[in-house]
Amino acid sequence: MSLWDWAIKAYGKDGVSEACLQLQDYFEQNVCLLLWAAWCGETGRKPADDDLEAACDIARAWQDTTIAPLRAVRRTLKKPVPDLDTEAREAVRNRIKAIELEAERHLLAQLEALVPEPNGKPVPVMDAMVAAARQWEAVVPRPALTVLAQRLSA
Repeated sequence: MSLWDWAIKAYGKDGVSEACLQLQDYFEQNVCLLLWAAWCGETGRKPADDDLEAACDIARAWQDTTIAPLRAVRRTLKKPVPDLDTEAREAVRNRIKAIELEAERHLLAQLEALVPEPNGKPVPVMDAMVAAARQWEAVVPRPALTVLAQRLSA
């Protein structure tokens, strides 16, 4: 199963979206990177240290140049804005949301291309996500990652 298909299925599980948003909004983690790490672990893909570093570089580039700015505009447009027609504002917001999702899909495709086909036994999802989170930020939000790992395995 491709990373994109896996991520869509995983994100639809009960409580996963909320756990991802908490990691994103409160701990400044990159959800696509964490989902990639979980997918790698679950499917027996073992990224080398250089691959993990490259994954963070790619995720940071997409995050800083495209995803975060689009998210900021989308969130601004979520609330009514004086002098903006509500239907027009929502139409623009929905287009931005679609473009943000497209950017995340491109990010996931680049991350998927970094790792080889499965080459071993699955690794616990928590371990895989901790390794990615540690590479992303100095502080690893273990309790929040534990919640996500539990939701993903449900």
